[in-house]
Amino acid sequence: MDAIRKRLEQELRSATARLRQTGGADTLDELRPTGDAGFADEVDIIQVNEWREIGYATRELLVDRVNRLSSALDRVESGDYGTCVECGEAIAPARLRVMPEVETCVRCQDQIERYGRQLESAAVVEAGVAEGD
Repeated sequence: MDAIRKRLEQELRSATARLRQTGGADTLDELRPTGDAGFADEVDIIQVNEWREIGYATRELLVDRVNRLSSALDRVESGDYGTCVECGEAIAPARLRVMPEVETCVRCQDQIERYGRQLESAAVVEAGVAEGD
């Protein structure tokens, strides 16, 4: 377990460092290019907005990864690491090697993803019915 803890801690440090690096100019005024007004500025502003949105998405993914790694370290400490939080069965070692922060076995993750897709499909159908009213 010591090797697992060290790997999780290293990945947590790495993800946290990347999260810190994603900080920076967030407002359009800080990012707005200088120069003559006109079409080029509009295009530049659109591009800056896209970069900002990509930055927000990247930060969101990194925050999620930091949280999952922290949770995995908590499971190591409590002795629950490597056990599926859904069914209580052991998670395959190969799965843990690839994604050490994973909380579920493949079977449970598949069920979670299928249920999520079913909910999304139901929401789309429901939205379509509501539009027809």
